[in-house]
This record gives sequence, C-alpha cells and structure tokens, in this order.
Amino acid sequence: MPDATVISLEEWAVEQAFKVCAQVDNIIYKAGSQTLLDGLSFCLRNGGITALMGPNGAGKTLTLRLLARLLIPSQGHVKECGISSKEIAFVFQKPVLLRRSVEANLHHALKLYGVPKSERSIETSKLLELSDLAHLSARSARRLSGGEQQRLAMVRALAAKPKLLLLDEPTASLDPQATASIEKLIEQAAQNGTKVVLVTHDPGQAKRLASDVVFISNGSACEHTEAAKFFDNPKSIEASAYLAGRLLI
Repeated sequence: MPDATVISLEEWAVEQAFKVCAQVDNIIYKAGSQTLLDGLSFCLRNGGITALMGPNGAGKTLTLRLLARLLIPSQGHVKECGISSKEIAFVFQKPVLLRRSVEANLHHALKLYGVPKSERSIETSKLLELSDLAHLSARSARRLSGGEQQRLAMVRALAAKPKLLLLDEPTASLDPQATASIEKLIEQAAQNGTKVVLVTHDPGQAKRLASDVVFISNGSACEHTEAAKFFDNPKSIEASAYLAGRLLI
C-alpha cells in the first residue's frame, strides 16, 4: 500500500506498471547444430497483455517455454523478477486434461496448488462459474468441445492465482463464440493483476487484447512496441511485411 504522504495512489499505480516483470537477455537456444533463437532480447513490464507475434517457426512457442522455465537457454538469461516457478501458469494450444470429470480436474489442480481440502469445493464452484462449465461439471473433461476444453484449461491455470500467465495460441481453430469466451477470461486475468503473455497469429485478437507487441522473426525480436503503434506504423521491415501478408523467408 503506498504512503499517501510520499506518493499518490495514481503515481504509485503508474510506478508499479513500469516495474520489470521479466527480462529476456540475449538468448541463444540451439537444438543440435540448429540455432532456433539467436540473440533474443526483450523486457516485460508488470500488468497488461503482451502479444508475441511472428511467422511460423519464428520461435514464439519456444520463447514461452523458456519463460515458463521448461527449457534452459544455450546462452543468455531469462529472469522473472520476484516470480517463483509456482507463480507461472502455462496454457498450451491443445489442452492437456486428466481422464476425469471437469470438476475432478479442478479439484486435482487445487490440491496441487496447495489449497486446503476444506476450501476446494468452494473454489471449484467459483471456477466452474467463471468458465461457464457448471452444467458440465460431471462430464468427462476429454468429452468436452474444443472451446469448453480450453475454458477448463484456462480456469485450471487461473486456480493457481499466477503472477505470470503464458498462453500459446489458446483460441486456434475455435469458432468466434468460443474465442470470445476465452478472450473474456484473458481480460479478466489481466484486470486482476496477472501479467499475460499471449502467442497469437490473429492481428484482430492482438488489437483487441494486447497492450504491447513483441514481434519475433528468425529467432530474434525485431520490434517491441505499444500495440496501437505496432499496427499503425510498424518500424521493422519484417513486421511491415508480416502485417501486409507477405511471406517472410
């Protein structure tokens, strides 16, 4: 809580927003003799939604995995400031769900996150309501539609109350209604103070959600700027070509 005699609430909020959440510093990542990331560097600020964009094979998903500490870079450093591994949540493009009911998937996640047994039923009910899956609570999670599975994966990740939420194309192949439901959950997470990093190929989605865009091409960050500026006037040749629909080779 800010000291009102020293700094106003508004000034404190602005100061928090400009604090560094994560720093990706000159990352090189190799698989055998192939260099997949080559000098990747960018800085994530607290709060908001950062979109990672770029052509297929640019290194976006790999970057998420490094941020999630699922991989170790060959060179360089990835540092999340004041964030432990338990405070990072990852939602994959294709949800990985247990062979259990919707409700049991959430119960299991809450148990792993250390939520006391006496509180799990209440928390599960909140998550079912948040995801609009209460009427499907007894159904096998793997029998849900694609959009329903992704909503379940989203709220299961949010059950951890993460400081950093990493999303790998969470609405790929979903219809507009399912996409809107997922985007609503993403916005709510950001509004609740979670830093969101979203990989997307959809410029419309990035325009709707993102506060800033990191554009990755050939394993390096060509541009990192506010979303509005990125779409109105991209500075890099690669981003300009991408937004114009030209192939990047």
